[in-house]
Formats: sequence, structure tokens, C-alpha cells
Amino acid sequence: MKISTKGRYGMRAMLDLAVNYAQSPILLKDVARRQDISLKYLDRICSSLKAAGLLKSSRGSKGGFTLSRPPDEITLKEIVEVLEGPLVLVGCTSDKHYCKRVNTCVTRDIWYELSRAMESVLGSKTLEDLAKRERKKRKASGPMYYI
Repeated sequence: MKISTKGRYGMRAMLDLAVNYAQSPILLKDVARRQDISLKYLDRICSSLKAAGLLKSSRGSKGGFTLSRPPDEITLKEIVEVLEGPLVLVGCTSDKHYCKRVNTCVTRDIWYELSRAMESVLGSKTLEDLAKRERKKRKASGPMYYI
């Protein structure tokens, strides 16, 4: 499984909103600039995240995007599944009728274990966990300046 740019950029945008959670709402153009993502593409990604209930938006002079829940309540698994679909490597791991060999195939067992491992890692990490890592890395590398 390869995570697409939609999934990677979506994760970075959600992380940006988590890091700046206290300053919400955040303009999408600011997220796009900080994350070096096309505003048009980011708008489409955020529309999917909003439709899934992970983001809220508000209009007006103080408008922008905000997380729908605190960062410690949003798992990375939720974000990836919204943007990439179910976390399955092979169809037979989620649908027992996918293949007639499902009960005897040893390789299916491996694909199943790998799928569960991905779910476990992404399900056990929240945006707050990533935000803490981000702050720690920023602190170690010195201040970041934006123009």
C-alpha cells in the first residue's frame, strides 16, 4: 500500500491545524503556504475531511478551518481512512468471499497481520501525539521563519 499525496498532504494539513489549535480558526491559504501545498488541492482535501466530520469551517473576517474535536481525540487512522479508504492491503483480508482460498491461504494471514498492524499504529496515535513530535523537532532545529 502506498499512501497518496492526498493522504500525506491531508495529514500535514491536519497536523498544522493541531499545532495551531489554540489560534483557530486558521485560513486555508496559511496552511497551504506553511505546508507548501497547492491551495486548490488543499481545498479539495479539506472538503473531504469536513464532509467526514473531522474539520469545521466558518465564514467571515474571522473565518477559516478548525478541527472538529481536540487534537487528542482525532486518530491518524481516521484521517488516513477518510482520504485513502480502508486500511487493507489485499481485498481478502476484509472480505472472506473475495477469494475461494481464503480459509487455506497462508499468505492471506500475513496480509491480514500487516493490515492489523497498520490499523494498530495509526489507531493508537492522535494528532496531539504528532503535534508534540512537531514541537519537539522544531525546538531541536531552532526557530522557523516564514515570509
